[in-house]
Amino acid sequence: MSGLERASIDAELTPGFRILRPHERTAPFVLCSPHSGSHYTRYFLDQSCLDPLTLRKSEDYCVDELFACAARLGAPLLAARFPRAYLDANREPYELDPDLFDDVLPEYANTQSVRVIGGLGTIARIVADGEEIYRRPLRLEDALERIERLYVPFHEALANLLEDTRRQFGYAVLIDCHSMPSSLATQTGSPRPQFVLGDRFGHACDLRLTRFLRDAIAAKGYDVQLNRPYAGGYITEHYGRPVRGIHAIQLEINRSLYMNETAITQNHGFARLQADLTTIIERTFAEVPAMLEHRAAAE
Repeated sequence: MSGLERASIDAELTPGFRILRPHERTAPFVLCSPHSGSHYTRYFLDQSCLDPLTLRKSEDYCVDELFACAARLGAPLLAARFPRAYLDANREPYELDPDLFDDVLPEYANTQSVRVIGGLGTIARIVADGEEIYRRPLRLEDALERIERLYVPFHEALANLLEDTRRQFGYAVLIDCHSMPSSLATQTGSPRPQFVLGDRFGHACDLRLTRFLRDAIAAKGYDVQLNRPYAGGYITEHYGRPVRGIHAIQLEINRSLYMNETAITQNHGFARLQADLTTIIERTFAEVPAMLEHRAAAE
């Protein structure tokens, strides 16, 4: 394995995630922020042809801070420290782009997913607006170093949190927290909504949970859409198994609500959005468990 890649991870990205834990687990929820990491290693910056501010266009800036209320309200929040432009935890472990590497990729690599073809695999080739990240092709061993030392432990931590929650409460609810650019329109040409909830079209969680969150967000005056343009990524699809007692839903926030997307800074709406999300999460933690437990008892 690459000594430089390993050394940079050890020195600057260890641990690769943080967990905000409640003093007492009182809610059957786990929140996850896989794209809010903002620790860019010097080695990665040297590999890139983009400046640090441009690389940050792929971040879900401050999403972990927006949802930090979860720990105070009784549930853990898992947040990546590594940036999405470096490694994307909301992908399969080996969605690898052949155009990004000098090496022949192993047979187990998924080289034909829509995300890989779009340049946004596990190791992204481009940032969110389409600019190429790297000066030259990568070595496969460097990519595997990132996956084994950062991606795998992140998902082990997430799986353990969900299983611990399921054991304690009989079920678990994962809220996967993201943000989306405001400038792009939907496929119909209309402006993007303020929130998008993705439940893989009803496959990843109880439909009543999706509707509850939609109504709770709408009650605060926000425009909410379901599954379009985002139905939920790998995390929602992989962990959402209602028949096994694990529900997962992806929550996307329009960045114009809380940040300056050019300067990558908070705007005047940040405090209001954070307060509204706290109210929404508090209400969700208080009311959803009875809903899900009632259904489990009926079955």
